[in-house]
Formats: sequence, C-alpha cells, structure tokens
Amino acid sequence: MQTPHIPVLLDEVLASFQDVGEGYFVDCTLGYAGHSSEMLAKYENFQHIGIDRDDEALAFSKKRLEPFAQRSTLYKGTFASVFPALKETPVMAVLADFGVSSLQLDKMERGFAFNSETLDMRMDATAPLTAYEVVNTYTQEKLEYIFDAYGEVRSYRKLAGAVMEARAKAPIESAKALSEIAKTVIPAGGKIHPATLMFQAIRIEVNNELGEIEGLLDALEQKHNKGEVVSLISFHSLEDRLVKNRFKKWATACICDSQAMRCTCGKNHAIGKALSSKPVTATKAELKVNSRSRSAKLRSFRFKTDA
Repeated sequence: MQTPHIPVLLDEVLASFQDVGEGYFVDCTLGYAGHSSEMLAKYENFQHIGIDRDDEALAFSKKRLEPFAQRSTLYKGTFASVFPALKETPVMAVLADFGVSSLQLDKMERGFAFNSETLDMRMDATAPLTAYEVVNTYTQEKLEYIFDAYGEVRSYRKLAGAVMEARAKAPIESAKALSEIAKTVIPAGGKIHPATLMFQAIRIEVNNELGEIEGLLDALEQKHNKGEVVSLISFHSLEDRLVKNRFKKWATACICDSQAMRCTCGKNHAIGKALSSKPVTATKAELKVNSRSRSAKLRSFRFKTDA
C-alpha cells in the first residue's frame, strides 16, 4: 500500500526503542502509520496503539495496518485526552511526531497550504474552531498574542494590524488571501514563505498544539512504567523547548533551591535520563529524499528501571 507521507527520522526512531521490553507501543500521532507499520514489522514483542484526531488518517492507517490487525488498536481523539485514559498495560514505548502531515498540507480543501482557497487548518475536521474564525473574529490584541507567542513573528503588531484592516473591508475567506496579506508586511527572502510563521501560529491556536504537548508530558510524568522509553519529534523551537525542558526536569536529581548552601533533598529525584545530550537530526541522506526532515528534532527519554 503506497503511503502519502514519508516518516521522518525513521531509523533513529526505531533505534530508540531497541532495548525496550515487551508491552504496548503507543503512537500518539498515528498519521498515515509510517512509523507504526515499521515498528510493528521490526518489533514483534510490541502490541500497538495508534491515536489520531484525523478521520482520514485513521481510515488509511486501518487498511495499512491490516497485516498487524491482531496486534493493533486505533483510537480517535487528541493524544492529550486519549493517552491518559488508556487501560492497556504495560505501555513501554511512546512516540509522537508533532508535525503536520504532508497529506494535510497538500490537500487544498484542508486549508493549511498558502494557496488554498479555504481557510480551515483543523487536524480534526469536526472540531469547532477554524482558522477562518481566528482570522476574522479575534481582536487585534489576541491576534498579536498568537503571532508573537506561537509564530515568533517579529512584526506581529504590524501583521495583526494588516489582518484587521483587510477584514474590515471584507471577510478573509481563503488561506491564499491571508498569505497575500502576510506578503505586504513580511518581505520575501530565502526559502521560507513570508506567511510561514503566521500560518504556524494560527494552526497552533486552532489545534491547541502546545497545550496538547503539555498534556502528554503531564500524563507521562504522572504515570510511567519502569524502563519505558518516550521519543518525541518536534519541528519548531516552541515544541522542542517544551520537550527539552521537561526532559531536563525529569533527569534532575537535586531539587533544592539554587541558593541553598548544600543539598538537603537527597539527590534522588531523577525519574530517568535522556538517551542523548542533544536532539537527533536528519542525516544528509535523509535530507536528500525528504526535505520535511530538515527541521525535525528527535529527543528520547528512558524512565528508570528501578523505580
């Protein structure tokens, strides 16, 4: 079965789970089952759980994973809500690829692409909030906030003002029209489209992407198994920062105040360790065949086997 999506850092993801014991592998962002199908083929000791909020992705993946049907269960929903409620045990491997799938980006009707005639950006097509509502109903202050906080757009005030000015004349109906507004504020240059960061910010708002990551990390912190490995792939600094900081917290043995003269906490608060000091990135060979992997960063963490 041909896949419309090339899984990033596939070899590196597979390697991160090579010493994990028998149990459940949870793919929190199933997508088109690129990672999951390879994991099931390689590791016969794993039962599989796939989570996704996109009906189209779930339907495709169900067919793709038919050879592993006896070992695979799929759930629809956001991973921050589904993962903590899982009854299957023990969960020994957890994967999340936080990027938007190529199919979502390429399908014009999904409204993620710069030249799309719609303005949607929902990963779950049944969710209530769309990019249209964000762009056409949010106050200037709220637009400024998401452009700044979620897109790290330098000209966030000017960009929000341009959106407000345009929509005062007529509703902004399409992603194509929105990208043209970005071009009036952000100069073109290099390989990055002027609307990239604005679209990122709106997409994060529509899908609560950072809140989802926080929810998953909270669930893992509160409940994990001995020797469980978590591998998380991020695509921009906001996502990577959340993962990096939480892994650092989990690996910190001493929780005394930094101003304390000496440690009094016992230095036994680490619940595991990161599998590498720096994020794993794509090889030159992968970059040649999959440009999407350019910004991908993989961080993996193993929870202690004796606690």
